[in-house]
Amino acid sequence: MDFGITGKIAIVTGGATGIGHAIAKTFHDEGATVIINGRTQSKLDAACNAIGPRAHGVVADLLTAEGAATLADFAAGFGPVSYLVNNIGVFDVNDFFEVSDDRWIEYFQHNLMTAIRISRIVLKDMLTRNEGSVVFISSEAAIRSIGNMTPYSVTKTAMLGLSRSLAELTRGTDVRVNSYMPGTTATESVQGYFEGLAKELGKTVEAALSDFYRDVQPSNLSQKLIDPAMHGRGVVQLMTNSAMNGVTHRADGGTIRSIFG
Repeated sequence: MDFGITGKIAIVTGGATGIGHAIAKTFHDEGATVIINGRTQSKLDAACNAIGPRAHGVVADLLTAEGAATLADFAAGFGPVSYLVNNIGVFDVNDFFEVSDDRWIEYFQHNLMTAIRISRIVLKDMLTRNEGSVVFISSEAAIRSIGNMTPYSVTKTAMLGLSRSLAELTRGTDVRVNSYMPGTTATESVQGYFEGLAKELGKTVEAALSDFYRDVQPSNLSQKLIDPAMHGRGVVQLMTNSAMNGVTHRADGGTIRSIFG
């Protein structure tokens, strides 16, 4: 299927690993030029080599306004940005009563402010040009709030509100803003978490995953981790569908018991 993105420019924040890397790879394989950012040039170079010849990385920390400007300027050197994927995020398992104020602020900085800073620049240019598509990578935890991941759940819920609010700014234009909610995915960090959990419990990873789906996500219909490549396809489809604006696309393996999304 031709998504019509050949020769266009896509920014995928945090695209060196995980879901972001899969999204960047899909954009590249469909003909786009892809810009990713990170904090270490060597890691960016390795990721770009894996993605393909039209992938380019820049050291730019979106925890600062200067970093957002660096990323936007670097991408603009290749042409107008047609696609912006806000993918940066952090997560961990924690006890709500033990999470400090500083850690809460870190969550908001990573999971929201990084997206706000780069969107402030890129979305404004899209509206001026009357062309472009933005997606915020949220999580099924935004709807299925998780008690031992409260800061993560709260910030991912806030991301849905941010996405819809920015979509309101696109009324009557050819610019769109949507959000995407992946479920538990076989990224490096998630696999590392289950490997550590299995070691702690004295079980195999397969047994730990089986227990997870039985006890934590019994409503999940696939009962397995999602291949990151599936999210790459899903995000590109969402971002190139002109009929979809201001919506949340759910790709969680059926964990959330809802006929909507």
